[in-house]
Amino acid sequence: MSETSRRAPTGASPYELFDLTDKVALITGGSRGMGREMALAFARAGADVVVASRKIENCVTVVGEIEKSTGRRGLAYGCHMGHWDEIEGLADAAYAAFGRIDILVNNAGMSPVYEKVTDVTEKMYDSVLGLNLKGPFRLTQLVGTRMKEQGSGTVINVSSTGSLRPAGSIIPYAAAKNGLNAMTEGFADLLGPEVRVNTLMPGQYRTDISAAWSPEQIARSAAGLRLGRIGEPPEIIGAALFLASDASSYTTGSIVRSDGGIP
Repeated sequence: MSETSRRAPTGASPYELFDLTDKVALITGGSRGMGREMALAFARAGADVVVASRKIENCVTVVGEIEKSTGRRGLAYGCHMGHWDEIEGLADAAYAAFGRIDILVNNAGMSPVYEKVTDVTEKMYDSVLGLNLKGPFRLTQLVGTRMKEQGSGTVINVSSTGSLRPAGSIIPYAAAKNGLNAMTEGFADLLGPEVRVNTLMPGQYRTDISAAWSPEQIARSAAGLRLGRIGEPPEIIGAALFLASDASSYTTGSIVRSDGGIP
């Protein structure tokens, strides 16, 4: 069987199961928040990393951190994941730099705030669906098919618990992320057995989205969780490494939740 789709080696140590030495990871929305944490963690585990987001200067900063702290190679690429015609350039640049992609993390997303549902414009709606759903489809279409040709790969679609429990304040976002959950299962069917495709589903984390929340909102959110607090970005690392590595060799088409225990 191929390298990534094989069974986890019998008797392997936990370190070996989570090792990403000489893998190549592409992470969208990789310049801040959970994306940045995943980029740095994958590099510490041995991977070279392509960091993509709209602001190239932020990507350059993260790549500098990767190269300085881990010695692994990085590539910074500016790309709007909601723009279909920009995404092929990202894939081409990654393959030109590294020759392959072993791990794709579709992490870029947005959830704009609105007070009334009548405030949602067509432009806002299209932007939310484009970034959270269209972009991941296009990039997986381009990279996932090449992973299947190379005989191995893993795709991680970063969704949201809002896709399972939609609130009235996030309807377009929840719909897009629910579509992403469905896309995970569809691509797992299409690209298997060579390529594994899974959903990583965070709950409420202290990221750029939560920066707009008031202390009262954060307190209310935390009170409804079994752990009694919202997550910090580094806490996504364990679940992400599991899905990126041979530790999850028998996991595909699945949802892995990291949400503090939503009842």
